[in-house]
Amino acid sequence: MKDQKYMLLALSLSQNALPSCLPNPPVGCVIVRNGHVIATGYTRQPGSNHAEIDAMSKLSGSLEDCEMYVTLEPCSFIGRTPSCAWEIVNRKVGHVYVSIIDPHNKNDGKGIDILTQNAIPVNLGLCEHEVKEFISPYLSF
Repeated sequence: MKDQKYMLLALSLSQNALPSCLPNPPVGCVIVRNGHVIATGYTRQPGSNHAEIDAMSKLSGSLEDCEMYVTLEPCSFIGRTPSCAWEIVNRKVGHVYVSIIDPHNKNDGKGIDILTQNAIPVNLGLCEHEVKEFISPYLSF
């Protein structure tokens, strides 16, 4: 139940991304340590931070004792911004909860693969229905 609360908070944050994030999808992120929200973020304008980087930029050091809740799979590729999945690995986030896979042809499961291949536990599908309902119109298939 607590996990749903954090993902729904991430979903509400994602709405703050609109319209400036477009054409990128509006994504929200919450970082929790010991049951307390310690940072939040959402996708900024193109070329700026994605939700995960936005949240992590507010913290220093390792995040191995933290959980991250993010509405869309972290990106695996480097474009105008660094790969969020690799930044999560570099910061050693303890556990990542992802609502839905990013269907973008450059991602589509590759972000999850980067995390799991680097010993970052991932739970997929938390609040999937609610997130899909909001974000689907903004996704590239």
